[in-house]
Amino acid sequence: MEQRAKAVVCREINAPVTVEEIIVEPPRYGEVMIKLAACGVCHSDLSATNGTIPFPPPVVLGHEGAGRIVAVGDGVSDYKVGDHVVSSFVSMCGKCRYCQTGRPQLCDQAAKAAISLPDGTVRTRDLAGNRLNVFSGCGVMAEYATLHIDNVVKVDQQMPLDKAALIGCGVMTGYGAAVNTAKVDAGSVAVIFGCGGVGLNAIQGCAISGARMIVAVDTSDAKLEAAREFGATHVINSAAEENPVKAIIRLTEGGADYAFECVGLGEIAAQAYGVLRKGGTAVVVGVANQKDMTSIRTATLTFGEKTLTGSYFGSARPREDFPRLIGLYRTHRLKLDELISRTYTIDEAPQAFADMQAGRNMARGVILFE
Repeated sequence: MEQRAKAVVCREINAPVTVEEIIVEPPRYGEVMIKLAACGVCHSDLSATNGTIPFPPPVVLGHEGAGRIVAVGDGVSDYKVGDHVVSSFVSMCGKCRYCQTGRPQLCDQAAKAAISLPDGTVRTRDLAGNRLNVFSGCGVMAEYATLHIDNVVKVDQQMPLDKAALIGCGVMTGYGAAVNTAKVDAGSVAVIFGCGGVGLNAIQGCAISGARMIVAVDTSDAKLEAAREFGATHVINSAAEENPVKAIIRLTEGGADYAFECVGLGEIAAQAYGVLRKGGTAVVVGVANQKDMTSIRTATLTFGEKTLTGSYFGSARPREDFPRLIGLYRTHRLKLDELISRTYTIDEAPQAFADMQAGRNMARGVILFE
């Protein structure tokens, strides 16, 4: 049956988000309805409100959610009412070339589910009956959401759902950039530019991989202090350095084996590439504006055998990686509790977005629904 639910909606670009009551339709074939327990307030949600990610409004925000299944549609055999699930903002069909070769984060179906379910329809409308798009097939910044099973991952019921939600984007994106994309070697030197939610998890990924030196770079001393808690061995405030690249090369005695851009700026991506030693790899993780550009000296690719690459969703294989991350958390190797800077009610969502934009949350604000 239909559910009325409070949801966080972007009605207009560069305007505050609204909290409104919407209608969530029951699941159809291959779909499930989730009662959300928690949803992280991710910078990508903010990017949808300012046009950096071009999702046409009105759109129900949220892609980093966790909750319980309350209804299943026809054709669903692997999920049942009561299962705990985490949303995956990349739809994974399991059939395309990318899914079949172990790269489901690049699934062809995901582009079709950017603002809808994979079939192009949505299960959300406002009280006037108008369609509401959904962020990356999810729209989980709401009390209820109906998702295709290709956008959900079942998780252990003993896992706290407010912590599990974070795995759905920020943790997977940062940790995966280090472990899956770069494949950081033990004993290596890594530099992370940007110490927000994603950057802190890139630091965790490097630490778990055994990097001997992890340099955190940011303009905020408070974020740099948090970076130490998550595994950084050294910190640099780039605002205090006339030339951050030279400062990092001096500190690392010749440059880094790996560098991660977790800000979303072409200028920072160039800095990440610039701090590499020969044979190094720079990974662009942040989501830049569509018009942003990065400039590097082309010859250095050849003579230094350097690599500049991207990482989307931490090169995730969600049904493999999400349980692995939960295992790391439960064995006290992965920090999740410490990522939650502040919790909010759904009615406080506009404040959560304002806090994020102002940099008041060191890592993650989380909306709790129960």
